[in-house]
Amino acid sequence: MAKQKEIKTNAMRILDKLKIAYTHQSYDCDEFIDGIETADKLGFPHELVYKTLVTVGNSREYFVFVIPIAEELDMKKAARAAGEKSVAMIPVKDITSITGYMRGGCTAIGMKKQYRTLISNTAESLENIYISAGKIGVQMKIRPENFIKAANASYGDIIVR
Repeated sequence: MAKQKEIKTNAMRILDKLKIAYTHQSYDCDEFIDGIETADKLGFPHELVYKTLVTVGNSREYFVFVIPIAEELDMKKAARAAGEKSVAMIPVKDITSITGYMRGGCTAIGMKKQYRTLISNTAESLENIYISAGKIGVQMKIRPENFIKAANASYGDIIVR
């Protein structure tokens, strides 16, 4: 029986290089499924699983927002946090060319370019969060403060309340 090769994504290699602790879990998935379905498949509480959203501002600069999977990005709060007049979601077809990641496997750690990244301040009080590891079918468990360090992110009030 052949030994299965350990999964190592670009995001994981970056965390290893920074000596940041994380764990990862894989699940069977050939195509995009939403974060809620992913959490349910892995048995993770929805409030601990975060999704990565990429927007573009009036300045034509890109901004990354990381929010709980069951929440909605407040576009006005996001724009204010980014210092923009407004922000809009990028078209799905542009995700790979802008980030280097595929839809459903996008993470703020190790994108093609370093974009300004904000994570919902709801993560501040959590011991760990789950985020995409940069590949469909792989999730990482990481401490929010370590995510902030690795993604050069900051906290923000960016979800609908």
